[in-house]
Amino acid sequence: MRGSTIKRLFGQSLFGSRLDAVLLRNAAVVVAFHRIRDNVAPSDPLTVDTATFERYCRFFRRHFRVVSLPELVSKLERGSPPNRELVITFDDGYRDNYENALPVLEKLSLPATFFLITQWIGTDFVPFWDEQLGVRYPWMTWDQARSLQRNGFDVGAHTRTHADLGKVSGRTAREEIVGGKLELERELRAPVRSFAFPYGRWTNLTEANRELVRVAGFRCCCSGFGGTVSRGTDPFHLPRVPISSWYDSPHQFGFDVALGRSLQPT
Repeated sequence: MRGSTIKRLFGQSLFGSRLDAVLLRNAAVVVAFHRIRDNVAPSDPLTVDTATFERYCRFFRRHFRVVSLPELVSKLERGSPPNRELVITFDDGYRDNYENALPVLEKLSLPATFFLITQWIGTDFVPFWDEQLGVRYPWMTWDQARSLQRNGFDVGAHTRTHADLGKVSGRTAREEIVGGKLELERELRAPVRSFAFPYGRWTNLTEANRELVRVAGFRCCCSGFGGTVSRGTDPFHLPRVPISSWYDSPHQFGFDVALGRSLQPT
């Protein structure tokens, strides 16, 4: 029996017995998706099909208290202990987030944050990871981004060009962080306070650039290498668990999160 199958079965038992309520009673989880679309290639680690995404959302709603990212950040700022909150986020700004994920979120009345790469919104740019797969997926339009914001969803910044903030510094880093925030605010005509750094690994953000995020007026800085949120977690060191082919089911995800095994390899 494969390891993922064993984890799924243990996850079903763990959540079925409500043992998760004990294991996660002082924790919160932030999850990160990228693309939500059908006809997923086996070699595509960034895409979750629409039916699987809905299964995750129903699992989240059943076993967690799904809240917005600003609500979780407010709780951390007050020093209050988390209690089984879960936050849904999306990185990059693919149009399928709007076309496929949004209807599921609205049907289930779930909040979410969408982190956008400002220079790619409304363009035909193909990032290197899609080019390597031989695929071309469209980005949201600015009208779609504004529609998300008008309908109560949190829209956050993900730099201007998906820069590696573990490598760039000085003026370049400032343009990516502060410039992306200003571009978003100009297009949305609303303040932008949530930030997620690209690539999301330990090595992809220097402490100097984390400080730039803080000084720019953001309230949080999200990573992407796994882990859970506990009382005292610094909102500028906010862990997220990426949802991808790493997990073969919501219950495997739940098993790893409940037992503190959600850290991803770097």
